[in-house]
Amino acid sequence: MKNDMSPNGNMKAAVHTRYGPPEVVSIREVPKPDPKDNEVLIRVYASTVNRTDSGFRSAEYFVSRFWSGLLRPKRQILGCEFAGQVEAVGKAVKAVKVGEKVFGFNDKKWGGHGQYITLDENDPFTTIPEGLTYEEAAPITEGAHYALGHIRAAKVKSGQAVLVYGATGAIGSAMVQLLKHFGTHVTAVCHTRHVPLVKSLGADVVIDYTQQDYARLGHMYSVVFDTVGKTSFGHCKPVLTEKGLYFSSELGKNWENVYLALLTPLRKGKKVMFPIPTISKADVEFLKELVERKEFKPVFDRRYTLEQIVEAYRYVETGQKTGNVVLTLP
Repeated sequence: MKNDMSPNGNMKAAVHTRYGPPEVVSIREVPKPDPKDNEVLIRVYASTVNRTDSGFRSAEYFVSRFWSGLLRPKRQILGCEFAGQVEAVGKAVKAVKVGEKVFGFNDKKWGGHGQYITLDENDPFTTIPEGLTYEEAAPITEGAHYALGHIRAAKVKSGQAVLVYGATGAIGSAMVQLLKHFGTHVTAVCHTRHVPLVKSLGADVVIDYTQQDYARLGHMYSVVFDTVGKTSFGHCKPVLTEKGLYFSSELGKNWENVYLALLTPLRKGKKVMFPIPTISKADVEFLKELVERKEFKPVFDRRYTLEQIVEAYRYVETGQKTGNVVLTLP
């Protein structure tokens, strides 16, 4: 295997030592991690730059600092998604072998924006589906695990009418495909230029928000998933069924989605839900199976190199990306 480290045993990584705009991130040489007895060492070849990474880097929502560090970042190498090859395993590792090509998600230790990461063998990662490149495997988990968590919290049933607002981001594009897997009737909302893409993802009805307001068309939905935080409970309430649910990926104006998620379940009728996302190894295996069955394919937007990560962050934060932005590591 090619030696990608510098002679002193360091590795390249995108590092941020303070919170702020994309420019706080720089490429540095840092020590290569050593796997513990129950850990595996993975050489990362691809990652993504996404809203999760951006949110923890900027700490725009102060609450994120309770996880990442109040004054400065505890985890200075971000990158929650990764795809790479197992280079070494600890002596207690049983289920993972050196040489396996793997992908997964890690928002506890992060590290995908560096050339090497270590993970517990039971962390959420698995082998890459046959025939996929590292760049194709890296974006499988981030948007999809948010979508999957919301779908499960909503307890969607086959045949239900569901609306996805913002159907072209990493979460929204995954949401449309996963909802079709679960047998729902999907109405998706997007911009004019993305209508053909969203139709190709399997949406039954596509609404161009530049031409029509979904809330004024008279159609009723059991669930509205707002994957970009651009609508609200108040706006969609008229088109929710009697016990309809509203989900958002954002906190909402003045954190209203958090408050409403606490208050609306106390009374009958329509409710706001704001579940805390989780991901397990079983979830990653499930997503892998859907990819293999061609029921889910992450939408790809652009590719950047590690050295271009500041530019990648800037693009992600325009709010205009379609699906996923992939990062390749040397």
